[in-house]
Amino acid sequence: MQNEKKVSRTQSITMTAVVAAVYAAITMVIAPIGFGPVQLRLSEGLNHLAAWHKRYIVALGLGVLIANLLSPLGWIDWVFGTLGTVVMTSLTYCLTRRVKATWLKLIISSLSVLTVGMGILAAEFTLAFQINASGAFPPDQGHTLLAQWWAYYLSVLPGEAVSLLVGALLIAALSKVMDLSK
Repeated sequence: MQNEKKVSRTQSITMTAVVAAVYAAITMVIAPIGFGPVQLRLSEGLNHLAAWHKRYIVALGLGVLIANLLSPLGWIDWVFGTLGTVVMTSLTYCLTRRVKATWLKLIISSLSVLTVGMGILAAEFTLAFQINASGAFPPDQGHTLLAQWWAYYLSVLPGEAVSLLVGALLIAALSKVMDLSK
C-alpha cells in the first residue's frame, strides 16, 4: 500500500513536470507569435487538461511561468500571466469535476479560458500598456481603460480560439487511449 502511494505520487509529479515542459517548449518554439495582444500560443490547447485532473493546474501554471520568462512584458507577464492561468484552470477543474462527457468538458474548458482567462490577459495588457512596461506598446490615450481592455480582449480571442480547438481535438483523441484523470 505504501509503495503504491509512492508510485502514484511519483507518477503525478512526473506528469506535472512533463506537461509544464511541453507547454513551455511549444510556446518557446513559436515565441515570436506567442506573446503580445495578437498571439497564437498553441500551447494554450493544453489548458483543457485541467478538466481531467487538478495536477494540471500546477503543471500549466509552471509551464506558463517558464514560457513567460521570454515575454517582452517581463515581470508583469510572469506574475499576471501565471496567476491568470491558475485562476482559469482552477475554474475549469471546479466546473468539470463531475462531468463525464469528454466534449462537454472541452466546451466548459473553452468557455472558461475564453471568458475568464482572456479577460485577465486583456486586463494584464491594459495595465502593462498604461504603465509603459518594458516591451509594451504605448497606451492609446484617446480611449477609456474599458475601451482599451475590450480592444485587447477582442485581439486575443481569435488566436486563443484556434489554440483551444486544436487542443480540444488532440485532448479528445488522447482521452480515448489513456485515462487523463489518473
